Amino acid sequence: MPVPILKQGTYLIASVQSALTDADTERLRDDLMKQVSKYRAHGIIVDVTAIDVLDSFAARSLRTIAHMTQLRGAETVIVGLQPEVAFAMVQLGLTFDDMHTALDLEEGLAWLENKSSGRRHRDGRDSGR
Repeated sequence: MPVPILKQGTYLIASVQSALTDADTERLRDDLMKQVSKYRAHGIIVDVTAIDVLDSFAARSLRTIAHMTQLRGAETVIVGLQPEVAFAMVQLGLTFDDMHTALDLEEGLAWLENKSSGRRHRDGRDSGR
C-alpha cells in the first residue's frame, strides 16, 4: 500500500499507515526523492505513529531516506515512534543517532521551522539587509 505524502508549504509529510513491506519502503524512498525534487522541499516528516513494529530493513531505509534527502537539501524528521518500537530498536542495536526524531507531528514541524529559520539567517536572507 503506498504511503500518502502531503505537501505542506515547503515540507512533505509522509504518514505511514501500517507496517511497510520491503517493496513499500523502497516505493516510499523513491516517491519522496521525486517529490523533493518536484516541489523543492526543504523538509520531510515521516510520521510512523501508526507503526507498532519496525524491522531492521525499514529502520535502515528510513536512515537512507534521511541521508538521500539531506544531500538534496531537505532535512528529515521521523516522528511518532511508539515506546515499544523505540525499546525494540535499542535492544536490536538500531538507532537514529545521525538523524532527528520528534515526539509528534507538531514537534517535528517546529524543529523544521527552527532549522529553516537558522538556514535563512546563515545565508543572509531575512537578516534585515
